[in-house]
Amino acid sequence: MRTTITLTPEAETLLRRRMLSRGLSFKDAVNGAIVAGLTAGPHAESVSTPTFDMGATKVPLERALQLAGELEDEELLRKRVLGK
Repeated sequence: MRTTITLTPEAETLLRRRMLSRGLSFKDAVNGAIVAGLTAGPHAESVSTPTFDMGATKVPLERALQLAGELEDEELLRKRVLGK
């Protein structure tokens, strides 16, 4: 199928790099990128997120929702007083 597409500068740069590194034509690079993107599953790449120990909690976690509600109520009242 023949069609016209408009590429963002970033997409064009990535395609040109792939063309050069793999010796592909523009058409083959575009088709390969589309097929790879559409067939990749939700977990195509393994992502690792670092975790850090932040020490002991300063607020009892069993009261976290209650505290969040109180803080939200205070903010709503503050905005009401300011007329926002």
